[in-house]
Amino acid sequence: MTVAASLSPAALARIIPFAAFMALLALRGFMPDSAQLDTRWIYGASVVLVGALLIWYWRGYGELARQNWPEREELLLGIVVGTAVFGLWILLDAPWMQLTEPTASFVPLDEQGRPIWSLIVLRWIGAALIVPLMEELFWRSFLMRWIEQASFERVDPQRVGLKAIVLSTFIFMLAHTLWLAAIVAGLAYAWLYRRSGRLWTAVIAHAVTNGLLGIWVVVTGRWEFW
Repeated sequence: MTVAASLSPAALARIIPFAAFMALLALRGFMPDSAQLDTRWIYGASVVLVGALLIWYWRGYGELARQNWPEREELLLGIVVGTAVFGLWILLDAPWMQLTEPTASFVPLDEQGRPIWSLIVLRWIGAALIVPLMEELFWRSFLMRWIEQASFERVDPQRVGLKAIVLSTFIFMLAHTLWLAAIVAGLAYAWLYRRSGRLWTAVIAHAVTNGLLGIWVVVTGRWEFW
């Protein structure tokens, strides 16, 4: 039996959007410079595809149902944590804090150095809206709980142990260039999820981090953070 065949529909609903996004990210990173295609638009394709997959599987994301929306205090905490993670993310960028150079940097400028706003808006929507949902469903809702117990849907996030948090955060780190910033972010989002038992708190914090980061990148021109 293959690994895919042994996974539940709930697991696949959380894995497939993430896998599609990572596959297109890898494609964008490995496309040769001589390619006739503007690879920045591959990110646009990933936003559309992953967004469509999330809509397709939406009924299977019970933790994102309306009744699981966070209370006001939890909502505010998510915003505060997301803002703090953003502040640390842009500070934790020393050379020794980087695993490698980005393979798919995103610089939305034309040949004259002028911003291409359609690309900027598309990139921001992907980072602030699509990615937080996709990643929290994969990293926290699925992987963290799956490490705790293979039948992950039965795992109460408030009872997830330290081993699952550390291992899932370590793998989360490997998917990011800024490894120390990723550890901080992964632990922060995992803590929110475990503390509240609501995935929305982690999604909101992640969205705040990415949304603020996108605004900061555009204002400062620090495109290497994208």
